[in-house]
Amino acid sequence: MTRPRIARTPEEMHRLEDLAGLTGLQIMRAMLEGRLSGPPIAATLDYRLHAVDEGRVEFRGAPAFGMLNPMGSTHGGWYGTLLDSAMGCAVMTRLPAGRGYTTLEYKINILRAVPLGMEMAAIGESRHAGRSTGVADGRIVGVEDGKLYALGSTTCLVLEG
Repeated sequence: MTRPRIARTPEEMHRLEDLAGLTGLQIMRAMLEGRLSGPPIAATLDYRLHAVDEGRVEFRGAPAFGMLNPMGSTHGGWYGTLLDSAMGCAVMTRLPAGRGYTTLEYKINILRAVPLGMEMAAIGESRHAGRSTGVADGRIVGVEDGKLYALGSTTCLVLEG
């Protein structure tokens, strides 16, 4: 398996034609294997796809200095972005070819501060993926300490094409 790659320029981003005929699970596995590029937001916040199964996706990353809020702790947007990615992509793994998704709404609960540089796993698990909506929940856990740092839930709008 090759390493996941992230699009850093528009030319590196995959095209919609590259996705034609692929299920959501096939798309996510192609990203994990480096055959399709991951989204640029992953480069911005320095996280990467780590594991993909049907109904389950895991991203890993660690907050850096540029992700601090005015109080000097990890910004809530970092937690939210990782959970949004993990939960939404978990829904995507259950979609047939020709379908996509967008986040309709999500909620997170931050339980404890993530120290700078500490690697976290953001795990999303899909509970439902139907014709018009998908539902998933997620969690952020410390890779080394196994502690729970945040919880989330989402509803996604399932799109045609």
